[in-house]
Amino acid sequence: MKIHTKAYFLKTFFILLGTFMVSCVSREKMVYFQGDQSSIEKTVGTYAAVIQADDLLSITVFGRDGSATKIFNQESNIQTTGLVGRPMYLVDAEGNIEFPFLGKVKLAGLTRNEAIQYMKGLLSSEVIDPGVNINFENFRITVLGEVSNPGTYPVNYEKISLLEAIGMAGDLTINGVRQNVMVIREEGGERKFHRVDLTSDELFHSPVYYLAQNDVVYVEPNSNKINTSSNVFRNTSFAISIASFLITIIALITR
Repeated sequence: MKIHTKAYFLKTFFILLGTFMVSCVSREKMVYFQGDQSSIEKTVGTYAAVIQADDLLSITVFGRDGSATKIFNQESNIQTTGLVGRPMYLVDAEGNIEFPFLGKVKLAGLTRNEAIQYMKGLLSSEVIDPGVNINFENFRITVLGEVSNPGTYPVNYEKISLLEAIGMAGDLTINGVRQNVMVIREEGGERKFHRVDLTSDELFHSPVYYLAQNDVVYVEPNSNKINTSSNVFRNTSFAISIASFLITIIALITR
């Protein structure tokens, strides 16, 4: 009888302990994209990064007559990269670049495709049927806080979503607050803060679903992580107290 009673209380102890551990984090706080699944399948709309001050652009001009485009493809002294011979242009505080022969050209506020069409128009009087290629060369985002691999990541294309950025950083840790991810963005010379709930399907309609160059993503720690940081043994002590209490009860019953 004592053996069966002891086994029963041991089983109860482990069930309670397991329940305690599992109940620390609920499903609603962990699962992404909850809500109406049909809304998730809707397109999130088109997006294109807008050129802004301090962007570094590579601009290449080409056309039927290679000699006519040579003047526009001189290697820039502003900054060099591993791509030998590609001209680089830094967008100044007023949103302009200094382009050969054309002088100051304002590109800030334009998307890459808009800038290409604009440059084609400016060059059409100098080059027959001109072609222009423009790329962002310093597009990067930073992911900080409760992610597996925080850091700054270069982006080799002009569009990256918040989810892709989090994936590059190795996803959120179990202690990351998924309901209140912050995106810090410079807009019109002002720093603005956007809050995003990764567990809601409203994420796909957020103005920061697609990140802009130099955006900072911050994932704050949950209360468990904060409490653990201030008192690392708090939860452990609680579990040990429960264990000690149950073991004492078992010892008294089976004596």
